[in-house]
This record gives sequence, C-alpha cells and structure tokens, in this order.
Amino acid sequence: MNNKDNTIVSLENVTISYKSQPAVKNVYLDIPKSKVTALIGPSGCGKSTVLRAINRMNDLIEGCTLKGRVLFDGIDLYDKDIDPVEVRRRIGMVFQQPNPFPKSIYENIAFGARINGYSGDMDELVELSLRQAAVWDECKDKLNDSGVSLSGGQQQRLCIARTIAIQPEIILMDEPCSALDPISTLKIEETIHELKKDFTIVIVTHNMQQALRVSDMTAFYNAEQEEGTSGGKVGYLVEFNKTEEIFNSPCQKATQDYVSGRFG
Repeated sequence: MNNKDNTIVSLENVTISYKSQPAVKNVYLDIPKSKVTALIGPSGCGKSTVLRAINRMNDLIEGCTLKGRVLFDGIDLYDKDIDPVEVRRRIGMVFQQPNPFPKSIYENIAFGARINGYSGDMDELVELSLRQAAVWDECKDKLNDSGVSLSGGQQQRLCIARTIAIQPEIILMDEPCSALDPISTLKIEETIHELKKDFTIVIVTHNMQQALRVSDMTAFYNAEQEEGTSGGKVGYLVEFNKTEEIFNSPCQKATQDYVSGRFG
C-alpha cells in the first residue's frame, strides 16, 4: 500500500477520547509524502478528530486525550519535549469555515510569516503565496482591502495562502469546500492539485466525488456501538488504500456499501 520510506506521518495504535469516551480507536495509518490523502466516512466516525490529532489541535479541546503515537518524520509529536506551536507551524491547517484575520489581504499573509521570523522579501512572499493558492489575480489590485471583504471562496483560498506563507510541510484541510459554491469548490480542488507538488495534503471530505477527484490515497472510517457500553458510537479505520482501489475494488463490504451510496 505504502512504502514506509515515503511516509511523512504515521499513526500507531491511536485512540482519541473526549472525557474518557473514545471517539476513534486503534488507528494505524501511514500518510505518504507529497500526496493527497483523503479521510472519508459517515458523520461521527472520527475523521476530523484524527485530522486534528496530526497537528495537536485537539490539545485545545478540554478533556481530549490521545493514546498511541503520532510520528512526524519519525518524531513522536506527543513527546513531552515537543512544542505544539512549532508542530502547528510545520503542519498547517485550513478549516471548514473560511476564517481570514480582520486585517488587510496583505497582512493576512504577512502577519504569520513575520511572527515566525521571516526575513526575506515580504512583497515577494505575499505574491507567491497568493499565486500558489490561485487567488492572486483576484487580489493583486486590492491588497490593502480587508480579507473579510472577499467572497467565501476567495476567503478560503486566502486562508490557504496564509497557511502556505509560513512554509509548512503538511497542510491539513477539514472539509474546506463544505461552505462553498460549486465554482469555488472547483477552484479549491484545482489549487490542491497544484499544491501537492510542494506539500503533503490531508483532507477530510464528506463529498466522495471530491475525494475521487483530488486524492491519491483514501482512508475510510466507520463507527459502531461499542459492545457492553451505553455510550455513543466509536470510530475506527476500516480500510486505507489508493483512491482508485477504495472506490473501484475495496476489500471490505462496508467500504463498498459506503462508496456506492448504500449508507452514510
């Protein structure tokens, strides 16, 4: 499925709980470098929880705990000596709802780079980041306007540019198109295709056609009632493979049922 030498992030027997109730358990997953990996599955199966574990965003949720190991380039991200802020610099994140800073378009890009000690040509970095996020042509004549003045799709691409500007190695995307119209969605998908030349991308999506269009690898998660408990359902990884295999010849019946639309 995946050559270990090409793995950038490895989840080893990861169980994530909220207030001691497991949300997703026993996940093993090797994410390959310079590819797009999609996490799919029905609501409540833990795919966003797994995504946020990769850059320790779950640390910000009270009562959330992780067992197992999350390795990034062979280093355990949850080791006590690891600075989560540095983790989030190297592993950036784009959220479901566009969330530009209430600053100018230019400052949306420059702000994070400046905080992270960027000392190069800022004008050049701003232009390059906006170009890579395919929003430069729409922004170049109004860089002093507020980022909030852009359309929803442009705001999301601005947020992608902001993430790129601090030069992470991985970009996590949590349903980045769910709040967008079809034309904006297409632009984001085209952007993802371009970005994987320079970054590793992990995307959570409810849209199976999107997973098919943008990803190289797909992980299918499902959820089930845990035996002997009255708690909620617990998510688990059913199958992980090349995207065309998951959609055309999955190994598990549950995967086949999901991708063919029989549930979820």
